[in-house]
Amino acid sequence: MKNVVYVLALGAFGIITTEMGVIGIMPDIAKGLNISIDTAGWLLSAFAITIALTGPFSVLLTSGFNRKWMMSLVLLTFVISNVVSYFAPNFTVLMIARLIPAFLHPVFWSVATVAAAKMVPAKDATKAVGIVFAGMSVATVLGIPISTYISSLYGWRSSFLLGGAINLVAFLSLSLFVPSMPPAKEKTSYQSQLVIFRNPKLWINIFTTLLMMAGMFSTYSYLATYLLQVTQMNSKEVSIMLLLFGITGIGGNWLVGKALGKDSLATTRWFLVLLIGVHFMAYAFGLVFILMSALILVWGFVHTAGFLIANIRITAEAKEAPELASSLMVTFANAGLALGTMLGGIVITIYGVQSLIWMSILLLAGALGLTFLEFKKPKNGRKAIQGEANA
Repeated sequence: MKNVVYVLALGAFGIITTEMGVIGIMPDIAKGLNISIDTAGWLLSAFAITIALTGPFSVLLTSGFNRKWMMSLVLLTFVISNVVSYFAPNFTVLMIARLIPAFLHPVFWSVATVAAAKMVPAKDATKAVGIVFAGMSVATVLGIPISTYISSLYGWRSSFLLGGAINLVAFLSLSLFVPSMPPAKEKTSYQSQLVIFRNPKLWINIFTTLLMMAGMFSTYSYLATYLLQVTQMNSKEVSIMLLLFGITGIGGNWLVGKALGKDSLATTRWFLVLLIGVHFMAYAFGLVFILMSALILVWGFVHTAGFLIANIRITAEAKEAPELASSLMVTFANAGLALGTMLGGIVITIYGVQSLIWMSILLLAGALGLTFLEFKKPKNGRKAIQGEANA
């Protein structure tokens, strides 16, 4: 049963590669479909907005179905989406092809994380969930550069075939090797889960996640464009840079995971401070090829841990309803991703690509400020909320 968890992680890798793979090929898509780069950015932001707006509802609507076949349906939808994207004759068809699977994206996460925890002994539940999230992390750090590299060799449409192939392998593996998982006969009441929303610390962590993700992706969503236009790299050099970004990100994700176990708050603050510093340097050295190439290694090492930090901070304050908490992380992380991508597109249109950096710095600074707010949990059913500066 432990090996089945890796099948779920493969599914996570596939859907995240589909979601974020467009980051590295946006300039090529914009050129190929004769649209502006900020318009191409909607392929990412609209996907994320759909997840953020429909996540809780799609999870509730599918809760009565067999979980194995629901996950299989999600992966099959992603396969079809990638194939249609490959043949898309224009931007409208491409956008529709991406939005349809976005409705089912949260379903896979809510089911996969719970299923992973139940497939192993209780003592290994946390590790099993971590393996599923590792699929997301690896897709974030490797799926994007691989898609970019394939695009540089065979054209941007080929990247969608790659995403389709990964999701197809995950679909077949899940259909063949994961046991049937009928819905639970007794459901946890909504009221017992909604109690988590009375915890003001949860709300602080949610809004910190929102701003943090917006700050990360207002520049990162257009990193390929930044390297092309500001640093004057060519397409193959950009794909190599994104690959290096991803490779160093694996190490950063591992290190931050260990640090979070010791002090999650301090780790979050240091993460934000370092990421702000990286953005300052990207603005200062963006025109210098060698320095920017070196900075990419540091940037990837720091950047990638954002998703892990968001998950740990939100679920830590919602232990009464871990499934709902996981859904909240996916919802608000994607809301932040969409917000950052949208703001980045606006900045590019008005001020130019290099000015993206300042939008990221502003948003990340806001997230850092929120980590210094502390609230007491309500006691005895009362919403006793008290805010104070955290020394």
